[in-house]
Amino acid sequence: MISLLLLMLLTTLLAPLAPWMIRWAGAKASWALALLPTAIFVQFLSLSGQVFSQGALSWSLPWMSQVGFDLSFYVDGLSLMMGLLVSGIGALIVVYAGGYLKGHPYLGRFFLSLLLFMVSMLGVVISDNLILLFIFWEMTSVTSYLLIGFDHDKKEGRQAALQALLITAGGGLALLAGLILLGLSGGSFDLSILRELGFQASALPQYPWILALVALGAFTKSAQFPFHFWLPGAMQAPTPVSAYLHSATMVKAGVFLLARLQPELGGTDLWFWLLSSVGGITMLWGAFLALSKTDLKQILAYTTISALGLMILLLGTVSALAATAFAALLLAHALYKGTLFMVAGAVDHQTGSRDVRELSGLRRAMPWTATSALLAALAMAGLLPTFSFVAKELALEALLLSPWNWILVSIISLAALSFVFVAAQMIWLFFAGDLKAPKSPVKEGYPSLLLGPLVLSFLGLLMGLWAGFGQGLIHSVGRSLQPLGEFPKLSLWHGFNLPLLLSVSTLVAGLALFHFSNYKSILSWDFIRSPWRLNTRFQDLFEGTLMASGWVTDLLQTGYLRHYLRMVILGILLLFGLSFFKYSLPQLQTDWTDVRLYELGVALIIALAALAATMVQSRLATIACLGVIGFMVATMYVMFSAPDLGLTQIAVETLTVILFALVIYKLPVYQVLSSRINVALDALLSLGMGFLFFVMILSAANLQWHEPISSFHGDNAWLQAYGRNVVNVILVDFRVLDTLGELAVVAVATMGVYSLVRLKRRRKSLL
Repeated sequence: MISLLLLMLLTTLLAPLAPWMIRWAGAKASWALALLPTAIFVQFLSLSGQVFSQGALSWSLPWMSQVGFDLSFYVDGLSLMMGLLVSGIGALIVVYAGGYLKGHPYLGRFFLSLLLFMVSMLGVVISDNLILLFIFWEMTSVTSYLLIGFDHDKKEGRQAALQALLITAGGGLALLAGLILLGLSGGSFDLSILRELGFQASALPQYPWILALVALGAFTKSAQFPFHFWLPGAMQAPTPVSAYLHSATMVKAGVFLLARLQPELGGTDLWFWLLSSVGGITMLWGAFLALSKTDLKQILAYTTISALGLMILLLGTVSALAATAFAALLLAHALYKGTLFMVAGAVDHQTGSRDVRELSGLRRAMPWTATSALLAALAMAGLLPTFSFVAKELALEALLLSPWNWILVSIISLAALSFVFVAAQMIWLFFAGDLKAPKSPVKEGYPSLLLGPLVLSFLGLLMGLWAGFGQGLIHSVGRSLQPLGEFPKLSLWHGFNLPLLLSVSTLVAGLALFHFSNYKSILSWDFIRSPWRLNTRFQDLFEGTLMASGWVTDLLQTGYLRHYLRMVILGILLLFGLSFFKYSLPQLQTDWTDVRLYELGVALIIALAALAATMVQSRLATIACLGVIGFMVATMYVMFSAPDLGLTQIAVETLTVILFALVIYKLPVYQVLSSRINVALDALLSLGMGFLFFVMILSAANLQWHEPISSFHGDNAWLQAYGRNVVNVILVDFRVLDTLGELAVVAVATMGVYSLVRLKRRRKSLL
């Protein structure tokens, strides 16, 4: 476990070297960079035996235990599968990107973002602490934003990246609230501890809120309806990003989160209805939209949305069979969809197009790409002898045993029509007709473009022919979701049964649909007009928010300090006034008998000097009045046995008066610019603020919730800080960070003044 964490840390530290390696070795450096995810993949494989036998591995480093935040990590079957997918496919994508983006000026920066995203995703899947999981969760949002907007010269790419970030980050805020509620309700933020305690959130009155907030975060991340539209938009990213983030890793983070929390949140009617309804609608809608597209990446994006909906739907059905089907589908989808995205990228790279209407007969020029495309297309259609067939049969069996089974089975059957249709499109693209492509001559891609598709597609075939090959991994994922469940044995052939009949019917209907659509696209017309598209509505909302914020900024940011002070003072008065009205007025029980006459005299001088400072017509007189206030405050310090503070105040006031007196000669001639109404309003607000502070100080004098801290300072000034001057000890030792903060403020202000002075001198020299 520690070796795995060290490898992740090493990848994070070495990722910034990627740009330098690309400058030194070119795109060939991608093979060396792929060694990092490969090492992590091997490390996950080495942990599989322990996970299968022990159930889970954990490691924790206490950090901020007082607030429930420790560096806790946890690897069970679910984490193991996701870790293998993230690191294994990540290694293949790194190699693939080296060939696909060969010669790109920002290739080094791409690898930097890609490796950081991989580490962030691995952090999500192995985090045991909920707060730590959320930190990695947000890191995936930031790094995916960089990857989606990699081609920042394109406006569409920038918009797609921003759209994905806003939606996923907005869902992340909801997720944070849900995780905090979950951790506080359970008494721990570590999932392993919650499971040891047998915690069930469904018994809590705040369970609906926890589930809704967590589900919102998961749905936005996994592109569930109505947040699905960001995923097709993200296809503006380079194909390696689509193949990695949007098929095997990032979009599965939300699915992973719901699977991770199923033991704590699942098993209720609310869980079933929420996940089944959202998953079912998403599956059907994504499959329907896929039929209208002709761009390969858009087609694959919508079928990905549909497949994610099926995974969410299976998670809603809490059973051992459903957990097994979910695990098999999670693995099968990553294998075939990663392959198809890389095939689409290879086709685009070699032919100059991704439009199915412009391409045909590519098998002759790209035989190896066609082979991997054929195997992945068969897997997408759920046909023998691929592993996807096993996963689909398990999913149908699980849904047939669930509540509202025929409705759910009908949804998956209708969606499967689209999968068969898209698979037929892909096969037709390579194996039908004469060679046709916009760019010629067409030839097979680089070895780096072939490695990933061939490995993943043949692995899907191998796991289908030898279903027991992945059974241990699949069952370990099932135990993560259903610890006490009995899981079925995986096999390619389950006999003649109802799921097989449904599969055959779907296959025949899908092929017939493809035949009558003239082998291209059944919905060539735009059946959803632009004003009704969710991405259009989101863009309108975004632009409207920008306009509204601009209007508010123009209204409030006037450039006049007086207006800002008015708003601040008025806001404070309103807040305190409402609190007094809602609760009670402060208690003003003050004993005035011990107030001496000379103390009242000093206070009266301060009040008169403050009043005079607002009424005199000379800046020099105003400075003199302010100086009187400062010196009288120093006198109060001396009267209350603080001569050191008094001397400090006198020094500061003397220096301030001298500086002000020197500065006023550089200012324009004194003019009265304020109207009588403004003066009256300023006076009213000032009196209100002064009265509020007067009341609050008097009321605070009557409050004593704890023992006075002055006795602690007096008793420990010498013992702990070796100082006899208590005030100095407080400033230098007990409140050293406060003093450091004040020094930092002074330093920043000094640098600002220095910059302004240099700017003025530079302008004079230019003139």
